[in-house]
Amino acid sequence: MELNLAGRRALVTGGTRGIGRAVVEALVDEGAQVAFCARTPDGVAAAQNELAERGRVHGSAVDVGDPQALTAWVASCAAELGGIDIVVANVSALAIPDTPENWQSSFSVDMMGSVRLVEAALPHLRRGNCPSIVTISSVSGREIDFTAGPYGVMKAAIVHYTQGLAYNLAAEGIRANTVSPGNTYFEGGVWESIENGDPTLFDSALGLNPTGRMARPEEIAAGVVFLASDKASFISGTNLVIDGALTRGVQL
Repeated sequence: MELNLAGRRALVTGGTRGIGRAVVEALVDEGAQVAFCARTPDGVAAAQNELAERGRVHGSAVDVGDPQALTAWVASCAAELGGIDIVVANVSALAIPDTPENWQSSFSVDMMGSVRLVEAALPHLRRGNCPSIVTISSVSGREIDFTAGPYGVMKAAIVHYTQGLAYNLAAEGIRANTVSPGNTYFEGGVWESIENGDPTLFDSALGLNPTGRMARPEEIAAGVVFLASDKASFISGTNLVIDGALTRGVQL
């Protein structure tokens, strides 16, 4: 399927590993120009080196919880790329335990990181080519699991926020959608850490999925890139759950 992404200009937060990294790779492979950020300079540099041969890609060390740094990054990317057509808000603080600090971190990074990214990018998206916003939520935003608390609440809020964007921006031709992944396993990720540190929880989570496995980052990225593409031109305001039938609630 031709997604018509050649030459499109995309921003991806949290692009050095896991789902974000897979989204960067998929966009670049489709011919898009991609700017990505993450908090750790060493991780950004390593990803930049590894991705350089795939196409035009530029990484920056940015803490999305820092409003000024995030806004400045968006502006510099727009100048470097000549505009912005696609925004993927992917970063999460992964602040799961129910503590005041984790509520603040989840709000600053997961929620406001998405809001501020979109706000900074909107003037450029309005001048973009088939502009699209994709936010990354989680199945934890639509059901109660061990992440109930700051993580799950903010992921649910992201879905609500994105659907509001879709409605309010539709007349301007800007689409907005959410992808809600199920448990996604990758090297260095949270589920590898749980597998090593809390095998009982890992086995319990794995046993809940009728496929008998967790998702791979590229499987989530495929949904993100499709929603960002021309092939999804009449899809806006949706929450695409990619979880291998893990969740059993009915989306009405």
